[in-house]
Amino acid sequence: MAQLLLIKDVEALGRSGEIVNVKPGFARNFLLPQSLAVIADKNTLRMQERLKAEREKRAIADKKESEAVAMQIEGMTLVQVVKVDQEGHMYGSVTVAEIVHLIQDHAKIELEKKDIQLKHPIKTTGVHSLVVKLKEGVTANFNLKVMSEEGYRTSLEEQKA
Repeated sequence: MAQLLLIKDVEALGRSGEIVNVKPGFARNFLLPQSLAVIADKNTLRMQERLKAEREKRAIADKKESEAVAMQIEGMTLVQVVKVDQEGHMYGSVTVAEIVHLIQDHAKIELEKKDIQLKHPIKTTGVHSLVVKLKEGVTANFNLKVMSEEGYRTSLEEQKA
């Protein structure tokens, strides 16, 4: 096992400033070339303290930012119009990329695809409850209403009347 000091947060491994034990191949082929970690030795202990302090400051700022974004997203209902066949089955599915694009258009919030927690692709029309996982463990729930083109036109006509 190789002992490394993480310079940046690594998903499912640790946060910056932590010393972790990993297999030599993972260290040699991924962590070290990507500059995500350095080999832990006596000199890196000073770096570890600095990285921990920076991470704590960043964590506070990230949590505030995430909570502000969560307040905007929480309870939001977005509408995605899709094509359906005569039986009402969707052609394809609603992807995470489309959901991120909807949020960006509707709320002007920049998210990444990995932030949307989608257990399985959305392949049915109706209302789906989704979760956005933001930094520092902050989450927000919102609804995605998937409608057929015909159903969407009908709802628009009802609103006008």
